Amino acid sequence: MIILQVLLVGNPLLREKSETVTDFGPDLQSALEDLKDTLTNHQEITGSGRGIAAPQLGYLKRVVRIQAPGFTSFLVNPEIVEKSDELFDVWDSCFSLKGAIFVNIKRHRRIRVDYQDETGEKHSREFVDGMSELLQHELDHLDGVLCTDYIEDNKGIAMREEWENRYRTPGIGM
Repeated sequence: MIILQVLLVGNPLLREKSETVTDFGPDLQSALEDLKDTLTNHQEITGSGRGIAAPQLGYLKRVVRIQAPGFTSFLVNPEIVEKSDELFDVWDSCFSLKGAIFVNIKRHRRIRVDYQDETGEKHSREFVDGMSELLQHELDHLDGVLCTDYIEDNKGIAMREEWENRYRTPGIGM
């Protein structure tokens, strides 16, 4: 098991656009294991985190790992192909912010994502509410976009402790 350090805001690699995966061979499989192991370790230690994008580990390929209730998968070359017009407010944070800062932003309530799994097989899936927000967050990483880029004013920022005191719903992790 290899646990990698997550790149933090300020690292220029987080602002790079990731490349499409064309080779599903051993190099990709190794990167997928690193994503899975790093996310699993973070979940075990902190009790939070549902997804991680490859650029957060310095791997600039279009790959995301999701480990959330009801859905666990690798998404390779994911693309949002449909978005609802309806938006909703979410408090978003990120491993690259060390989960210390939360930002209040708007996300699409429903999205459809086309993607490949770790073998290259194609899939299409609809995500709503919290899963929609999660997928939008992780897919943004693949284009060098961070949740902080969506802040509309300085009233939409909270430190983790304040967010937990005011907004966190018991039993729902970030």
